Amino acid sequence: MLLEAKNTKVIGTIAKVVRQQQDLDQTTAGSFAGCGINFVSQFENGKPTVQLEKALNMLSALGIKVYLDIPESSYSQKLHELTGANKNE
Repeated sequence: MLLEAKNTKVIGTIAKVVRQQQDLDQTTAGSFAGCGINFVSQFENGKPTVQLEKALNMLSALGIKVYLDIPESSYSQKLHELTGANKNE
Protein backbone atom coordinates (compact mmCIF):
# COMPACT_ATOMS: atom_id res chain seq x y z
CA MET A 1 0.00 0.00 0.00
CA LEU A 2 1.31 3.45 -0.89
CA LEU A 3 0.47 6.37 1.38
CA GLU A 4 1.50 9.99 1.04
CA ALA A 5 3.45 11.14 4.08
CA LYS A 6 2.60 14.83 4.28
CA ASN A 7 4.02 15.47 7.75
CA THR A 8 5.61 13.84 10.78
CA LYS A 9 2.24 13.21 12.43
CA VAL A 10 1.10 11.08 9.47
CA ILE A 11 4.38 9.13 9.39
CA GLY A 12 4.27 8.53 13.14
CA THR A 13 0.65 7.40 13.03
CA ILE A 14 1.40 4.97 10.20
CA ALA A 15 4.33 3.54 12.16
CA LYS A 16 2.17 3.17 15.28
CA VAL A 17 -0.62 1.35 13.44
CA VAL A 18 1.86 -1.02 11.76
CA ARG A 19 3.63 -1.66 15.08
CA GLN A 20 0.34 -2.44 16.80
CA GLN A 21 -0.76 -4.74 13.95
CA GLN A 22 2.52 -6.63 14.45
CA ASP A 23 1.61 -6.95 18.15
CA LEU A 24 4.78 -5.16 19.24
CA ASP A 25 5.05 -2.84 22.20
CA GLN A 26 7.11 0.34 21.92
CA THR A 27 10.03 -1.12 23.86
CA THR A 28 10.34 -4.16 21.59
CA ALA A 29 9.94 -2.18 18.38
CA GLY A 30 12.52 0.31 19.60
CA SER A 31 15.00 -2.43 20.41
CA PHE A 32 14.63 -3.82 16.88
CA ALA A 33 15.46 -0.37 15.53
CA GLY A 34 18.19 0.46 18.03
CA CYS A 35 16.06 3.19 19.61
CA GLY A 36 14.74 3.78 23.10
CA ILE A 37 11.11 3.93 24.13
CA ASN A 38 11.24 7.74 24.42
CA PHE A 39 12.22 8.04 20.77
CA VAL A 40 9.49 5.62 19.68
CA SER A 41 6.88 7.58 21.61
CA GLN A 42 8.02 10.93 20.20
CA PHE A 43 8.18 9.51 16.67
CA GLU A 44 4.71 7.96 16.85
CA ASN A 45 3.31 11.22 18.21
CA GLY A 46 4.67 13.14 15.24
CA LYS A 47 7.38 15.18 16.94
CA PRO A 48 8.80 17.20 14.02
CA THR A 49 12.38 17.26 15.32
CA VAL A 50 13.09 13.52 15.63
CA GLN A 51 16.34 12.36 14.07
CA LEU A 52 15.84 11.27 10.47
CA GLU A 53 18.28 8.34 10.69
CA LYS A 54 16.49 6.92 13.73
CA ALA A 55 13.12 7.44 12.06
CA LEU A 56 14.30 5.55 8.98
CA ASN A 57 15.67 2.75 11.19
CA MET A 58 12.33 2.56 12.99
CA LEU A 59 10.38 2.36 9.73
CA SER A 60 12.74 -0.29 8.38
CA ALA A 61 12.42 -2.37 11.56
CA LEU A 62 8.65 -2.34 11.02
CA GLY A 63 9.05 -3.42 7.39
CA ILE A 64 8.03 -0.02 6.02
CA LYS A 65 10.02 1.03 2.96
CA VAL A 66 10.58 4.68 2.14
CA TYR A 67 10.77 5.84 -1.47
CA LEU A 68 11.21 9.32 -2.91
CA ASP A 69 9.11 10.18 -5.96
CA ILE A 70 11.51 12.38 -7.93
CA PRO A 71 9.98 14.42 -10.77
CA GLU A 72 11.32 13.61 -14.21
CA SER A 73 13.87 16.19 -15.28
CA SER A 74 17.38 16.66 -16.52
CA TYR A 75 18.78 15.80 -13.08
CA SER A 76 17.00 12.45 -12.76
CA GLN A 77 19.72 10.68 -14.76
CA LYS A 78 22.38 12.16 -12.47
CA LEU A 79 20.47 11.00 -9.39
CA HIS A 80 20.18 7.55 -10.95
CA GLU A 81 23.93 7.45 -11.49
CA LEU A 82 24.72 8.66 -7.96
CA THR A 83 22.42 6.24 -6.18
CA GLY A 84 22.66 3.27 -8.50
CA ALA A 85 18.87 3.18 -8.40
CA ASN A 86 16.73 1.88 -11.19
CA LYS A 87 14.31 4.69 -12.04
CA ASN A 88 11.81 2.13 -13.36
CA GLU A 89 11.39 0.53 -9.90
